Amino acid sequence: MMDVGGKVPGSQVSDALSIWEEGIRIPPIKIFERGVLNETALDVILNNTRTPETNRSDLMAIIGGCRAAERRIVEICERFGPATFEAACDALLDRTRRAMAQIIRRYIPEEPQTFTDWVDDDGCGNGPFKMVLTIWREGDVCHADWTGTDDQAPGSINFHIHEGLCKLFLGIYMIMAFDPEILFNDGLYDVFEVVLPEGSLLNPKFPAPLSNRLNVHTRLFDCMSGALGQKAPELSMAAGYGTSPFFVFSGYDADGEYFQFVELLFGGLPARYKADGLDGHSWWPLFRTTPAEYAESYYPVRIASYVPVRDTGGAGYHRGGTGIEKTYVFTGPGSFTVNDDRATIPPWGINGGRHGGCSTKTLIRANGEVVELASKIDQVPVGAGDTLVFRTAGAGGWGDPLEREPELVLRDVLRDLVSPDVAHSDYGVVVDGTVVDAAATAAERERLRKARGPVQPFDFGHAPTGGSA
Repeated sequence: MMDVGGKVPGSQVSDALSIWEEGIRIPPIKIFERGVLNETALDVILNNTRTPETNRSDLMAIIGGCRAAERRIVEICERFGPATFEAACDALLDRTRRAMAQIIRRYIPEEPQTFTDWVDDDGCGNGPFKMVLTIWREGDVCHADWTGTDDQAPGSINFHIHEGLCKLFLGIYMIMAFDPEILFNDGLYDVFEVVLPEGSLLNPKFPAPLSNRLNVHTRLFDCMSGALGQKAPELSMAAGYGTSPFFVFSGYDADGEYFQFVELLFGGLPARYKADGLDGHSWWPLFRTTPAEYAESYYPVRIASYVPVRDTGGAGYHRGGTGIEKTYVFTGPGSFTVNDDRATIPPWGINGGRHGGCSTKTLIRANGEVVELASKIDQVPVGAGDTLVFRTAGAGGWGDPLEREPELVLRDVLRDLVSPDVAHSDYGVVVDGTVVDAAATAAERERLRKARGPVQPFDFGHAPTGGSA
């Protein structure tokens, strides 16, 4: 939903200290019962949002999708019979369970593997926050223990993850990494056991604030990759941009009508064994960036640029994906909220790959004043002519950058994804105009190898001490 109330538009509150500041809390109630809409309940919900028309439309679309699925299930049962349908469901669940058990036996070691990553801060001046994952196998069962993760944050980055949801994330990650042909279904739950320490970032005590949980949510995947990659480096990934950056611009237009523009931004996806990371891509499937034409038609804002950020993709045999720079020029008054991470702790590289670049937020006032903003900040007032430069983080590289094909490095230089200086310093590739100087490159790579020594399993950049155990 675009908005569920709370103290700021968009309901994702950077400085919230309790859940009471984050919007309406809805218990499990039926909006429809036997086909009849509960208008009273819906009125209460919509009366607590800044965008009631949009929320109602979205809710009815969701209900319409559920009804379409219901009709298809009924049609299958009418065609084949309920018993056959149930037997087919059981077979699909069992197939996924057996396939996941095979993956676990093949790729998860019996010896515990521990990995630590960090979230920058909670938006209230606290942090960084440590997340610790230990993974091991007992028979066909993968154990994931988050003991050692920091206590819940005062701010809103806490992620109250249910044990079943954590199992789902583990299963999705392993399916996508090891065998994408396996079906997602509840059959994977039986082969995972999860420990989520009470009072931690992943199991906070009520009434902890939760609205910016995606910073911790996405770091889950980085921890999984770091833990799993220690015994299966050929199937590992580096760290990505590490959150779901968002931008909310709201206010009242010239006609006195309220507007609220909500946008998710993307960043660098991790380099992996098979290929480079994707540049400026979403973590989540089927997400797309908002077309500039749409934003400019309905809101007082102009999109001045949308480009990859050079040198934010970590160097490696496979390069990490680059972050994105999106420039918003405000054409009318309002205020904006931003939330992002990886502003101080970069996404790490793996198997010799280098860490990626960090995120930044810069506000340039119409009078020329330049203000560097925190990665998490609410309700910054702006006027016509002010500009926000929103840069997301890149991703870490995979493998030794000195082994990357020089022509691929040249391609990235010509596409302005890598600067000639970084091509030289990180890849040992000497670019002369639009060509590679092969002799100089060979000599420089030999010099860098001798100076560097063996490649390291992880490159955390300037991450806090204790990145891996």
